[in-house]
Amino acid sequence: MKPSGYVVGIVGATGAVGQELVRLLHERHFPLRELRLFASARSAGKTLTFGGQSYRVEEAKAGAFAGVDIAFFAAGGSVTRALAADAVASGCLVIDKSSALRMDPKVPLVIPEINPQELSTHSGIIANPNCSTAVMLMGLWPLHRAFGVKRIIVSTFQSVSGTGAEAIQELAQQVRSHVAGEPLTRKVYPYQIAFNCIPQVDTFGSDGYTGEESKMAQESRKIMGLPDLKVSATCVRVPVVRAHSVSVSAEFERPVSVAAARDAIAGFAGAELVDDPKTSRYPTPLDFAEKVRCGVGRIRVDTAFENGLSFWVSGDNLWKGAALNAVQNAEWLAREGLLRARGGASHA
Repeated sequence: MKPSGYVVGIVGATGAVGQELVRLLHERHFPLRELRLFASARSAGKTLTFGGQSYRVEEAKAGAFAGVDIAFFAAGGSVTRALAADAVASGCLVIDKSSALRMDPKVPLVIPEINPQELSTHSGIIANPNCSTAVMLMGLWPLHRAFGVKRIIVSTFQSVSGTGAEAIQELAQQVRSHVAGEPLTRKVYPYQIAFNCIPQVDTFGSDGYTGEESKMAQESRKIMGLPDLKVSATCVRVPVVRAHSVSVSAEFERPVSVAAARDAIAGFAGAELVDDPKTSRYPTPLDFAEKVRCGVGRIRVDTAFENGLSFWVSGDNLWKGAALNAVQNAEWLAREGLLRARGGASHA
């Protein structure tokens, strides 16, 4: 009798998202038979401990995925391009957080609360959306279902954890230096991030939009199945450690109301309605760090768009924007009997 559960690999296990994947797989009781952790050659041999168990980190390289049922890739586009095909050839399902394959028409780009049916169309690789896109759509999708979205104007307020551990350290060090009256140094960002906002996330394209802004437009169209959706985004890095926020103004096909919008948000699995102007209740990044759902509030009739609504979303970029969404995709496949364990046995 074969042991139940799956052999799961995490590529980029020593990074911020990799660590969250380890945590969520355990806390959400994903059916693990074995967990294998992969990272760069310089991290190979290290030992990571979680929940009283120790795991030895292996080098992520070609040929390393033999016997792995599902691999979460959390190590950047270059690693995905180098190793994903090899993992698939070994019989492994890849769920990738990088932007390398998101817009490949053969690779489903999935948020399970929105388009889970696309998971069954994969050919070995499933893409995770960009963190800011995922957080925004937890507010926009239920409103689209209610009113039919035509166009959106978006401003993001993105935490430094989206850049990585060095950015978190840079923010902390700059704050300490400021308090001590010492010069502030910078390495990760082109400008000081402490007590500042930087209106650049990713590099600029020829049209003046950054890569992050272009991703939000392209990925939203693909996930929502709206190829003609008009999107204008401005992405901003802010001195927040964890959780992104997004301000959205949207125009819809059908007449809108605040009451109907609140009902749509409240009835959506991916969102938590936090919206009471009388008591100043609305979502903040601190409130929605390490939370499964994203908070939606500040819902009001937009005064510039016809049939328009403006609203605010806060959500954990390391969870819904990365690790949690990937695990939720794997959970959906397992529930539907579409995730196969080594040896051909499927587990519902």
